[in-house]
Amino acid sequence: MDGARGSRVGVLLREWRRRRRLSQLELSLLAETSARHLSCVETGKARPSREMVLRLADALDVPLRERNSLLLAADYAPAYRESGWEDQELSQIRAALDQMLAAHEPYPAVVLDRYWNVRLANRAMRSLLSDIPPRLHEPTPNVFRLVLHPEGLAARLVNLAEVRGHFLEYLGRQVDGTGDPRLRVLLEEVRSYPRPEGWREDGAFLPSAGPIQVPLRVRSPVGELSLFGTMATFGAPADVTLSELAIELFYPLDERTAGVLRQAAAEAAESVG
Repeated sequence: MDGARGSRVGVLLREWRRRRRLSQLELSLLAETSARHLSCVETGKARPSREMVLRLADALDVPLRERNSLLLAADYAPAYRESGWEDQELSQIRAALDQMLAAHEPYPAVVLDRYWNVRLANRAMRSLLSDIPPRLHEPTPNVFRLVLHPEGLAARLVNLAEVRGHFLEYLGRQVDGTGDPRLRVLLEEVRSYPRPEGWREDGAFLPSAGPIQVPLRVRSPVGELSLFGTMATFGAPADVTLSELAIELFYPLDERTAGVLRQAAAEAAESVG
């Protein structure tokens, strides 16, 4: 491996170390190597072994996609495959996800990829988003766009300022934690949307003491619906695509919302029957 190649992987590792706010000593202890060797790797004076690249990536909690990039920068083959969403390798996963979303009815559920694009949604979620203009679903429906765009769910959110603040904070942390340019573009897009009433850049609209998480409070023809979400991911994935999938399941915050969703599901079943 030439010096330029060694310097490239060193620069990437240094960026990840700084992103994780670790000193060379702290990272060397986590990766069970010497601070001197780590310094030489970062400056391109030493070539890291494949095992060392993976150990450092593990210590830095680098996502699988970027672990492959680190290996390529060090002139090694990628360690993790990347299946296409429609590939046969993911057919059983897709089937399991379909079952999970169907089992969550009558409550909304969705499967998202790394960039918050909607890969799967159950009937309840599709119903919740049914009045959003088709153009906001193109080229791929994105949950940040669907929720925060002024023509999207934002038009019906009672607590839009609160939801916007939570979403922007979460996405900002993801951008800082990964350095992903596509996520940064998405963040800049949603930041450019018109600011809702009560919005303050300092986040003062967020409750200092309130619910343990920010709910979705949605206006509907039958009154306000209140929902909270939980996120689940796959354990120990060895595939880049699988590692980047997340399942978000929404639950009612009150019995009234639960009743409305159950009634909507019953009416949908009758119309199909």
